[in-house]
Amino acid sequence: MTAVLSPSPAGASADAPAGASHRTPALPVSFRGLRRAFGSGAEEHTVLREVNFDVRAGEVLAILGTSGCGKSTLLRAAAGLDAPSSGSVEIDGAPVQGVDSRCAFAFQEPRLLPWHTLQANIAIGLPTGVSARDGKAKVARLLGLVGLQDFAKHRPREVSGGMAQRASLARALARNPGVLLLDEPFGALDALTRIKMQDLLLEVHRAEPTTVLLVTHDVDEALQLADRIIVLGKESSGGPGAAAPGATIIRTVDVPGDRPRDRASAELAALRASLLASLGVDGH
Repeated sequence: MTAVLSPSPAGASADAPAGASHRTPALPVSFRGLRRAFGSGAEEHTVLREVNFDVRAGEVLAILGTSGCGKSTLLRAAAGLDAPSSGSVEIDGAPVQGVDSRCAFAFQEPRLLPWHTLQANIAIGLPTGVSARDGKAKVARLLGLVGLQDFAKHRPREVSGGMAQRASLARALARNPGVLLLDEPFGALDALTRIKMQDLLLEVHRAEPTTVLLVTHDVDEALQLADRIIVLGKESSGGPGAAAPGATIIRTVDVPGDRPRDRASAELAALRASLLASLGVDGH
């Protein structure tokens, strides 16, 4: 994973204690009639159509869907990395217009700079205007939060894939985002490391509350991490076997129970089967 957005303009005040840099509060996100198409004329391909939903401030919302249904396109629109063909995205009531500094975007690969230490990689995410003292304290706190305090001087090639992902998550958090956008953040990890990273994300969210939009193909991951799940897919256009162009929201699910959830829960197992069915997969 890696944070890629422009720095936030806010920094620490001169009277603030070390490490007490400005923290953007968790912010609500709204998608209004969003449509995204690529190409033009006869070559136009609609990926998303009439996407409408709200994400509450501080909520963890998971986005499920088959490959190519526009999940990543949706995140890019929220970050201002891509403009919708029509409709809009709003953060805290204000339309997203260009790259939005209130967001941090993280991908599946860590994308750490190999010539920098983990400490220096995390520091890249710091907003502009943060003093050297406060920046150093912030990075040290984040290293501790993700369990890398003993590896601050290591370079990416000297640590495991899971540790590199932790450093990348810390780098995104260094930006003090009001909205954290995660695109398959643990998809490249082995099953055991993935579970550990899911647990870590929950711990980090408790310590650094922010609004999280999580794209994943893993139904179990969505059930463990999210407050709500939306499923993207294509609806029938009315004709036999025909589907309307572009994906939209075909289902929204509230996930029961407080986090951390029991992975062996019968209730979650039933919901898992139901979600897989929505994705066209036999869950039995």
